[in-house]
Order: sequence, then structure tokens, then C-alpha cells
Amino acid sequence: MKPRHKRLALASGVLVAVGAIAALVLNAFESNLVFFYSPSQVAAHEAPANRTFRLGGMVETGSVQRDGLQVSFVVTDTARTIPVRYEGILPDLFKEGKGVVAQGQLRDGVFVAREVLAKHDENYMPPEAAEALKKAQQGQAGGATVLESNGQHARPQP
Repeated sequence: MKPRHKRLALASGVLVAVGAIAALVLNAFESNLVFFYSPSQVAAHEAPANRTFRLGGMVETGSVQRDGLQVSFVVTDTARTIPVRYEGILPDLFKEGKGVVAQGQLRDGVFVAREVLAKHDENYMPPEAAEALKKAQQGQAGGATVLESNGQHARPQP
């Protein structure tokens, strides 16, 4: 084999190896990617079926029911509600009327959570949850308000 052919074979081998590694890394990244959805988005069937995602909103007051380690509660964004079932020990900061993010899957209209996260103080809410609550409240008010990129209100939408 000529030296030129050896270099070409080596370069081709390295290129194939780099491509295979990139494909494996991207596949692992995609399978571990978890998106956030509000109860309104879940009710509108925007959440993926048979895939893990995060559901965020507020725990509806009076909805928490405990049976040993089995806990059922309702998450709301003030427009829609989604029932949640979780088996395990809840975080100490988990309370009715407070923000929560649960990770799991939707099964037969009930969100089965594998992990439940509670907000860490009274002022914090994940940005996605705050935006979802804001959109849901604007939708209930009738007309939607457009926010420009600088955070200033623009003209109301009809």
C-alpha cells in the first residue's frame, strides 16, 4: 500500500470514529432531555405522550391526599388543573398553594411523578413556571397583552 493510501485510510478511519462518537453523544443527550410544560399545555395535548417531562405550577389548595407514601395532589396554572400521583417522601417545602415542579409521565389523564421539587423560598419560582402562570392569567382576563423583548407592555391583542 502506498503512503498516500495509508494516510487516506487513516483519515477516513478517524472521520468515521469521530462521526460515531458524535452520534452516540447526541443520542444520549436527546434521550436525557426533559422539557417543562404547564397544566394548560398538558391539557391541550402539547406534552409528549409516553415520554418523561416536567409539569410545573401551583399545588391547588385542599387537593393533597396522603395514604402512607402514596400522595395525590392537583397542579394548576389557574386556568387548567392536572391530577398528580407520587409515591415517596415529599420535600419539606412542599405545601398547598405553593409552587411545584414534578417530573414524570402522563398516564390515563393522571401525571405519575417520579420526582417532586418544591420551591426553596417564598419569592422563587422557576422562570418557565412563572411565565406559564402569567400566560394563563392573561388568557383568563380576556385579551392577551404582548410583552416586548425589553419587558414593556405593547398594544393589547384583540
